[in-house]
Amino acid sequence: MIAREIRQRSDHELQNLAASLEDELFHFRMQNAAGQSDAGRIRKTRRDLARVRTVMRERGIRTLAGGPAAPAEKGAEE
Repeated sequence: MIAREIRQRSDHELQNLAASLEDELFHFRMQNAAGQSDAGRIRKTRRDLARVRTVMRERGIRTLAGGPAAPAEKGAEE
């Protein structure tokens, strides 16, 4: 998957894609631990996930897993 394809997707599609890639990566790691997986697939999935997360961060989209809280505005505590 190339960055151009990722940038053409909507915010909701990016969130779903990130969740799917995280799940896929988990399964590949479990297969690798059992000696059944191809390390190339893990590497490709990690890089695709990184590309998706980068685009999401550029757009300011929060992940479904609940990323870090937004910083409080100054003066809001008073």
